[in-house]
Amino acid sequence: MNGGAGTIWRWLDKAPDAVAVTGSDGQVTYRELYRRVEDLAAVLRGHGVGPEAPVGLCVERTTGMLVAMLAVWTAGGAYVPLDPAFPAERLRMMRHDAGIGLVLTQAGVDPALLEGVPTVLTLSPGGRPVNGAPRSPAQVPAMSPDVDRLAYLMFTSGSTGRPKGVAVPRRAVANLLEAFADLLPIGPEDRWLAVTTLSFDISVLELLLPLYTGGRVVIAATAEVSDGWALRERAAAEGVTIMQATPAGWRILLESGGIPATIRTRLCGGEALPRDLADALLADGAELWNVYGPTETTVWSTAGRVRPGPEAVDLGSPIGRTSVHLLNENGTPVADGEIGELHIGGAGVARGYHGLPAQTAARFLPDPYADTPGARMYATGDLARITRAGRLEYLGRADQQVKIHGFRIELGEIEAVLRAADEVKDAAVAVRDGHLVAYLVPRAQAVDWAVLRERLRASLPDYMIPVRHTTLTSLPLTPNGKLDRAALPTPSWTRPGTAAFRAPATAVESDLAEIWAGVLGATEPIGADDDFFELGGHSLAATQIIARVQARYGLEVPIITLFEHPTIAGFAARLDDMDDADLSLTDVAALRDQLDGLSAEELQGLFDDLAAGS
Repeated sequence: MNGGAGTIWRWLDKAPDAVAVTGSDGQVTYRELYRRVEDLAAVLRGHGVGPEAPVGLCVERTTGMLVAMLAVWTAGGAYVPLDPAFPAERLRMMRHDAGIGLVLTQAGVDPALLEGVPTVLTLSPGGRPVNGAPRSPAQVPAMSPDVDRLAYLMFTSGSTGRPKGVAVPRRAVANLLEAFADLLPIGPEDRWLAVTTLSFDISVLELLLPLYTGGRVVIAATAEVSDGWALRERAAAEGVTIMQATPAGWRILLESGGIPATIRTRLCGGEALPRDLADALLADGAELWNVYGPTETTVWSTAGRVRPGPEAVDLGSPIGRTSVHLLNENGTPVADGEIGELHIGGAGVARGYHGLPAQTAARFLPDPYADTPGARMYATGDLARITRAGRLEYLGRADQQVKIHGFRIELGEIEAVLRAADEVKDAAVAVRDGHLVAYLVPRAQAVDWAVLRERLRASLPDYMIPVRHTTLTSLPLTPNGKLDRAALPTPSWTRPGTAAFRAPATAVESDLAEIWAGVLGATEPIGADDDFFELGGHSLAATQIIARVQARYGLEVPIITLFEHPTIAGFAARLDDMDDADLSLTDVAALRDQLDGLSAEELQGLFDDLAAGS
């Protein structure tokens, strides 16, 4: 890929003044993007960044995020995403394991997240250094391109209780871009809405493929990513034509008034694509692709055009120079129709896990089907089969790995943090109804779940925090003494013990409690001081809450309102503040309740009296 970014610069000669990227901080042409990348790369070289040097990116979602990513490659290094939303302890572990000595950040990022980093360079929203620039960066010679160099380290959940970094070479990224440029109807006229955090590897495709094909990247701001209405407005305003999201991400848009008609090419991946969602995404005649692949084989390894019909959505076919094999426990290919573990080989296979040779050897196996000596294939742990129609059908996992809203999670990592608590004798985690549930075996004293959740938050990102828990006297075991996850009970819905129960005091609070209960599936009363997110709420549920509130009261309510006021009482008060009618929402709700109790004759009499009085 000519050094990781070189192929995008062919558009520098073809259309230098075309817009390459837009963000909340403005728009940047290909010519200006190239200049900013070269300038920052020179600064990085002046700080000693050279071949394979890891550089942390702890940045906001602005055009500077893309500048920083490309500048690291241009300087010869490899970028390591450090999500500002992650706990400081998790970021510290990632920096330590990657060997990071320099981090690029921005003014909006909490400095406490980067305590102990030897060199921190702060960038403007557009990617220009505002501190720490060497005096004469231009005197530092440019590095020669090398496609075998490391492109990035992407940390994923680790079964040992510690995240592990997947080392992806630039050659693998080049294969990804070449394959999708051939596969998709995308060109210079297209605009791609980038919605994914840098710490999720699918961001690579949505940030680079538009530049590779001469189009435009539209970077959604952090606040827009979780707000379906804001995202929809941004897509419509920018004339976005292509977008990639997880099933949860697409549902958020659908729940927020629908997908803008301009988005004619849609990619869905990260977890299984249900048929009902596929039908919804196809309803207006748009082109839909189901994409699949683990981080270890560089973003996506298979892709398939989804057509209308009753069939389950399949995984499609291998992209580019990728090969797939279904093998049994002995490493022998299974017959068509039989279930086997999916192994992926070819140009997208990563180097392995950074600094973890034993774990690398266990999952990156010699590839006996490859023509290249020394080639390896990755054992995904995913189960699949070839159907009679010749389709590759996904059938779930063979291990403890799960996906929640597209994020890959090793249940063992959460369990390790739970077991580290003094009051927990043993622990297990499972997925129930799309949520993570913790099963705790306490020691002599009872477990304070509120305190334990805060410990989890100190080392795990929010998407890895169980939303429910239950206590057991012991964990169920199989006859050979292993945890029997299938025997873990489905816990009943219970209020978390983080706030004493206080009944809703107004009509609006009662309305909201009813709405929340319906969305969250609550089987116990919800109190006025209960926190939406403590109750198990997430972005998709928040979108549903806002949609129902808007429908009931006729107010335009930004989704950020729920994040800023996550209790029934706080949210209700904010709604009353937003209402500019003569009657408050509380009065309206109370009046509605009174009218609901009247008969048809009584209502007619009331209307006649009102008409006579007017």
